[in-house]
Amino acid sequence: MSRIAIIGGHGKVALHLSRILSGEGHDVTSFIRNPEHVADVTDAGATAEVLDAENSTTAELAQALKGHDAVVWSAGAGGGNPDRTYAVDRDAAIRSMDAAAEAGVPRYVMVSYLGADKDHGVPEDNPFFAYAEAKAAADHYLRSTGLDWTVLGPGALTDEPATGLIQTDPANPGDGTHTSRANVALVTAAVLELPGTIRRTIAFKDGTEDVVDALTGD
Repeated sequence: MSRIAIIGGHGKVALHLSRILSGEGHDVTSFIRNPEHVADVTDAGATAEVLDAENSTTAELAQALKGHDAVVWSAGAGGGNPDRTYAVDRDAAIRSMDAAAEAGVPRYVMVSYLGADKDHGVPEDNPFFAYAEAKAAADHYLRSTGLDWTVLGPGALTDEPATGLIQTDPANPGDGTHTSRANVALVTAAVLELPGTIRRTIAFKDGTEDVVDALTGD
């Protein structure tokens, strides 16, 4: 059994992930900003801890993460406000990475998106620009750390049920790259168990290959 921390614990992917991990016998701590979400997180099998990652210092985050074996970043500002997007998706994410290192938590999984890169190609006047910039910066920083990191790049998210079937490295990151949030949770749970996914960026969408087979190349 591992102790796994999820930052952004009330998100749809995170709730799916909590159910999977707790069902496998792991001890899951879900960090959430809104106390009104405690019941939802508890119902998903996790222990809810109220923590405002956006406004927490590195030291405060490190204290919260101490004693865990892995951290999953599944938080996001939700768009709409560029300043808050940078504050959460870039700055708070980076502080959480430094906090994980400070707390001695070796494993870090970042839920990013398909196509995230410094060369993302999103025009500055596009509402998605701040998010693309923030995620690119956070992912780049994570790859520079000494953590046992994995960056996950799912395609456009849907609420379709889990199939447990994906395709990695889709040829076209544009049209036709839909990915169910439930499948993203399955992939996240799988990479936590697969040492071969450490220091890999894994792009994927819903497909026809079993998750573990797709991740291991079997």
